[in-house]
Amino acid sequence: MSGRRKPDWLKMRPPSGRQFTDIKDTLRDRDLHTVCEEANCPNLGECWSGRNGPGTATFMLMGDRCSRGCNFCDVETGGMDALDPEEPANVADAVAEIGLDYVVLTSVDRDDLPDQGASHFARTIREIKDRDPGILVEVLIPDFQGD
Repeated sequence: MSGRRKPDWLKMRPPSGRQFTDIKDTLRDRDLHTVCEEANCPNLGECWSGRNGPGTATFMLMGDRCSRGCNFCDVETGGMDALDPEEPANVADAVAEIGLDYVVLTSVDRDDLPDQGASHFARTIREIKDRDPGILVEVLIPDFQGD
């Protein structure tokens, strides 16, 4: 493969463009977290720049600190904050502002909560669907301690 050009899809581009800036500002204004940032995803520039559509972000619910310390993950551990009761509405507002028709929700593990955050997920999904019943929501849930 020496001397041959790499295909465009294989080249990493730095985050840039208006869509990238708009998504970043929308998330900051609402104090929201994404797995894109917290896990140092190498595709952040591609997803947020909207090169293949309106741009997207994988929302990370329940804060930016995890109650576990998995070796494979780059998310901070410990020092858990109380849940932000406005987060579900803020996520739904951000989804609407960005103009997404497909949303991915995930979270840190919250073993410190009685339901490990299940009700927070449910409320976030309801808030999104209340604003746009046709939106697709993919949910990547934690194990809820096997409960």
